[in-house]
Amino acid sequence: MTATGATWRNWARTEAVRPLRVERPADAGAVQRAVRAAAASGLRVKPVGSGHSFTGIAVAPDVQLDLADLSGVIDADAATGRVTLGAGTPLHRLPGLLEPHGLALANMGDIDRQTVSGAISTGTHGTGLGFGGLATQVVGATLVTGTGELLRVDERERPDLLPAVRLGLGALGVLVDVTLQLVPRFVLHAVERPEPLDEVLAAWDDRVRDADHVEFYWFPHTDTALTKTNTRLPGDAPRHPLGRVSRWIDDELLANGVYRGICALGRVAPSVTPFFARQVERLTGDRDFTDRSPAVFTTHRSVRFAEMEYALPLEAVPAAFGQVRALIERRGWRISFPIEVRAAASDDVWLSTAYGRETGYIAVHRYFREDPREYFGAVEAIMRAHDGRPHWGKLHSLDADALRGAYPRFDDFLRVRDELDPDRRFANPYLDRVLGA
Repeated sequence: MTATGATWRNWARTEAVRPLRVERPADAGAVQRAVRAAAASGLRVKPVGSGHSFTGIAVAPDVQLDLADLSGVIDADAATGRVTLGAGTPLHRLPGLLEPHGLALANMGDIDRQTVSGAISTGTHGTGLGFGGLATQVVGATLVTGTGELLRVDERERPDLLPAVRLGLGALGVLVDVTLQLVPRFVLHAVERPEPLDEVLAAWDDRVRDADHVEFYWFPHTDTALTKTNTRLPGDAPRHPLGRVSRWIDDELLANGVYRGICALGRVAPSVTPFFARQVERLTGDRDFTDRSPAVFTTHRSVRFAEMEYALPLEAVPAAFGQVRALIERRGWRISFPIEVRAAASDDVWLSTAYGRETGYIAVHRYFREDPREYFGAVEAIMRAHDGRPHWGKLHSLDADALRGAYPRFDDFLRVRDELDPDRRFANPYLDRVLGA
């Protein structure tokens, strides 16, 4: 299917583009034809998922490929835990798709609106020092290269490319399917509670090593961390999920409805932000429940925002966080959105933000109607001073020269790009900046 004329915008409204044309391929052959047709016309091609990246990584100035029809389970082997999915499969559909096979993702982020291909291509991750990002669960993929060839990459076919293809930024080809290594379905016991921020920071290393999954949120202008600790249990463990009314009050009425109003009011009257931050602090936290992993890992977010997230050496998190906290106080900024702190295992994916080191993440946000540049720029300087690496799908200012120093295998990735997309068929302005034109 081909369409023209519509303006595409990402979820956060930080990017917009009007492609020359939009195509919706129904299978791998249609993707190949689209890439070859674009090449014949000297046009660039970009696949797009749900538009949940804050950067311009999915912006398609020429030909946009909507992969919604490349969706669902293609093959599943419950014995090995391996499942092949269409690249356009939304993460929020996975619980239903995997239910018949008794399988689940080993770890998830807190948002599940992304497609499988978009999530792995941008380095989406959750929290838990024993677990890597979603890309670490990739054991194979099929993609269409810049010359229109169909290429399979896994442990048997071109395994040398797997560390690059697992997290390819959309720069190596159009993913048409992805094979994931899953785990048996499991249950999580979640404990969410407010705790003194200074105590949480002082015990940071012990906390992330002693629990399966730990994260915390801090609302600027308060002294409290809202901690979330998840403990893994067998799939047949008793479940005590949140009631529908309780979940609606916490996750929809407070976290989205009331909070949207607070953000809007804070934009026109910044002086009220500290007061409302303290009210949110009092109204949230103190939950204890047990449910299937996707229902615990993910939350529904309808308040739009812009986000920047940096990956730091794990041990640098308390000091860097303290500097951000002091920065906000020193500048007198009124920040309505919380700062989120997580952790992840070291991995060997070339462009993973956790490549070669145990990693802590600090994410800062601003309401989408506010200008984030001053805040994000000042925080970015702190993160870079601590050897930080920016999340590929979230806002940052770094270019290829700066990123080359942060990633030991950066030039190896570029050599794979030269092989798979020699004519830069999948380039766009964002990739020109972060990988070099």
